Amino acid sequence: MNERNRNAEPDAAAEPVVTAYANEFNEMVEGMPVFRPTIGCIVPAYNEADSIAGVLDSLLAQTRLPDVIHVVINNTTDDTVKIASEYAGPHEVVTDGVMQFTEVFVHDIGLNPDKKVGALNYGYSLIEGCDFLLGVDGDTTASTNAVEKLEAEIASDTRIGGISAIYSIDDTVIHGIIPSFLISGQRAQFAAFNMQNMLRGRNMAVLGGQFSIFSMKALGEVMVDSHQATPWVKDSEVEDSLLSLQIKSAGYLTKISAQARANVGGMTTLRGLDAQQVKWNFGAIELMWPGQRGDTKGQPFHPNLRLRWVENFSMIINVVTRVLFFILLAASLSISAFVFSPIWLLPPAVALLLNLRTAMSMKNRNGKDIFFAVGFFPAEIYMWVRIGHFMRAWTKFASNKKVDNWAEQAKAERGSGNAYLVPLMVAVGLAASLVFIWLQLPIMVQSAILWVGWPILGVTTVVQTLTMFFTLTKRHHGYKV
Repeated sequence: MNERNRNAEPDAAAEPVVTAYANEFNEMVEGMPVFRPTIGCIVPAYNEADSIAGVLDSLLAQTRLPDVIHVVINNTTDDTVKIASEYAGPHEVVTDGVMQFTEVFVHDIGLNPDKKVGALNYGYSLIEGCDFLLGVDGDTTASTNAVEKLEAEIASDTRIGGISAIYSIDDTVIHGIIPSFLISGQRAQFAAFNMQNMLRGRNMAVLGGQFSIFSMKALGEVMVDSHQATPWVKDSEVEDSLLSLQIKSAGYLTKISAQARANVGGMTTLRGLDAQQVKWNFGAIELMWPGQRGDTKGQPFHPNLRLRWVENFSMIINVVTRVLFFILLAASLSISAFVFSPIWLLPPAVALLLNLRTAMSMKNRNGKDIFFAVGFFPAEIYMWVRIGHFMRAWTKFASNKKVDNWAEQAKAERGSGNAYLVPLMVAVGLAASLVFIWLQLPIMVQSAILWVGWPILGVTTVVQTLTMFFTLTKRHHGYKV
């Protein structure tokens, strides 16, 4: 054998050495510490005695535990502190054979004039060394893998400043006609809102504070850019909407999760729902209206505010078409001038199909959701309820009267106040006035009004129906809300 062939042969004596080195190298790699981002969880709580235990049980059942959980209780008058304190201390949880550790701290900060915002900022000061902040409301529970999914998504892209879970409401414990009706309406409202954001590239205009994760780096940049000492500010009715807007302005993305899900606390009374929705609508109007907040960059057409304008314009169209239809119908019947045409059944049919598709897009839909959609009248009545909230919010804004809407909501949830009846009383008063005025008009004037009114309604309804049809036919790309 020549010299060249001898050099090509492997050295049998060296093979055990190489194998041993390879094994040792693999063991060293496997033994190296793996970086895991730290997640600090803040749970602001106000009179959450009925739900705080479920919230903490949900967090401690996660496949990925937050590294620390701070329950910040403020202004409470019930047993929230007592119940939460039973969870205080270290917790070890074994998930798929892996031991996880977290510790729960309970802080009763007493009287807090800044309410939820004050509790959030207090919690933020306690987790400044963490990589991510997980905000959880005191009445929100999540699927067991929600934190794991949120962490994976936000850690996968440094451009993301915050991600919101997919929100719904657990209706399995709701009983009674009115509560079931209201919860079904809120579930449909959440589903439509979530799907709208999913189809916008999963870009979320509002990172709802119910169950969202934030990059601490992004929050730090928001504070610098906005010259704030804290991430959340007290002079906004919708602190989560404003923070989302500021995160976007700082150059980060605000997203809705593709998989993480959470059930929020729903409103089971008309009084409570009215106070909540009016507060949300009022805060959104204040954010988007020029001159109301000088520190809102890009106002009034900031990317996060464009959707708000679209939502408000859509509600205006809903008000116009419904109010105008009933006025013209009653007026026409009063002088025997109404002629039925089957074409008027097309808009309700498209609306029904759209409501049904929204119900079918829910991951955890049930018979109540389907009935709410195909029954038509439940969804239509709920739309009138929403119109009342919309009108109340704009009226309060136009009055320029300073009102503590947080206090109003808390009052309503305690069962006090009758402001939710104002839209009904105004509607009755306006209807009576219109009837009186109509009866004073000569027949020629009445006919002229109908001759102009029906075409206006027809054009508006055509535009609205086409918009609903395009939404109905839009692909959902497999998303489930």
